[in-house]
Amino acid sequence: MENNSESLITVDELCEELMIGRNAAYSLLASNQIKGFRIGRIWKIPRESIQRYIREQSKI
Repeated sequence: MENNSESLITVDELCEELMIGRNAAYSLLASNQIKGFRIGRIWKIPRESIQRYIREQSKI
């Protein structure tokens, strides 16, 4: 398995990337608008999921 650690980001990085607050980020994850998974208490979000969300929101 190849190391794709750069393709996974944390909630804090998601907030920076989308310029949103933590509550909004957790809301997007809870509603499954952005797909992610938890390892223990830490959320990991694939960058691909964020790109998909942005495309859907911008209708590109």
